[in-house]
Amino acid sequence: MPHLATRMSRAKPSAIMLIAEKAKQLKAAGRDIISFSIGVPNFLPGPHVYQAVRDALEKDSGQYGSNRGPEALLDAYIEHLEQAGLTGYQRSNIATAIGAKHMLYNLGEALLDPGDVIVFAVPYWTTYLDMAEILDVKPRLLPCSSAQNYKLTPAQLDAALPGAKLFLFNNPSNPTGMVYTREEISALADVLVRHPDVWIICDDIYNRMVFDGVGYHNFVQARPELRDRVIQVDSISKTYGMPGWRVGFIAAPEVVANAVVTLNSNHITNVPEVVNAAAVAALRGPQDIPIAKNAEFAARRDQVYAALTAIPGVVCPRPQGAFYAFPNISGAFGKSHNGRVINNDVDFCAFLLDAKGVACVPGSAFGDPLALRISYTCPADQLAPGLQRFQEFFAELA
Repeated sequence: MPHLATRMSRAKPSAIMLIAEKAKQLKAAGRDIISFSIGVPNFLPGPHVYQAVRDALEKDSGQYGSNRGPEALLDAYIEHLEQAGLTGYQRSNIATAIGAKHMLYNLGEALLDPGDVIVFAVPYWTTYLDMAEILDVKPRLLPCSSAQNYKLTPAQLDAALPGAKLFLFNNPSNPTGMVYTREEISALADVLVRHPDVWIICDDIYNRMVFDGVGYHNFVQARPELRDRVIQVDSISKTYGMPGWRVGFIAAPEVVANAVVTLNSNHITNVPEVVNAAAVAALRGPQDIPIAKNAEFAARRDQVYAALTAIPGVVCPRPQGAFYAFPNISGAFGKSHNGRVINNDVDFCAFLLDAKGVACVPGSAFGDPLALRISYTCPADQLAPGLQRFQEFFAELA
């Protein structure tokens, strides 16, 4: 039979989804499983969103929509940007996609040729490396260990950018939950100004999930002259509890936004109109649920951080955003649990799931094999028992 395309030899299933699926299978088989594996907010949007959907269905024309997105949605997203302190964008700077992941892939196709160099920090969201491999571009990875709070330094960035085509930046971070301060963003922006041939993608889909008053800050705010190279990626998935609705955005130089619109015309045609209506309602409607959930996640962060830092040998920088913690658990390597030796992060997560029914994603999926990711969005009554099981597992190591 004919062969698949060569690029499929470089494509792999999402490591996060594989862990989540295994946890689901064990639960279906009757195991008591607590999953810290998948980054789903686990709350629903307000009733105004569903009412907007019902209204849109009643008015549905059954026609194709705009490749860019309807004007109401473009305007709602521009307002959303302005609330975050990012002003001056027009409809021609905006484009929509089927979620932020689809948008990132669109941007990869629009900006990168095979062999181009893309720069991003480690730990990284798993899809960054997967997309780079599918697109046949060269990732230049910048290790940021727990010792430096999983944050990229200006010196690292400056040394990595010569010869690069694209810098991909994630703030707040998935998987670490770390948030860059105004001063840290400003220092990185100063470096980016010195490298005028590099595109900059800011994957900031957790920008409304920031704790401790640290605030959300952006390169364009720090150095406005970067506006013609910065591409802001956003989504309704995390802020509004709508990951299944699949709406992503960019605010970008017009040439980039138009390129995405062209790709949409060939890939998806348009985001469904009923989904667009839900997104408009989420962006423009009452914000009480997102605000309350942000406070709830901050409280959960405190609970998770306290539990992790109470474990001897575990190192975990204090997360200040999103809903993740990324503890360094390498102190367990070489020890054994129930006679089985833990050689690496994959062993650790496998033994933890088998022994305690707690699912976590190994850090190697994010480029750091010394750690693992905890997503603390599970049902509220499962968080404390899950953390207790995690502590018990460590206590039983020999």
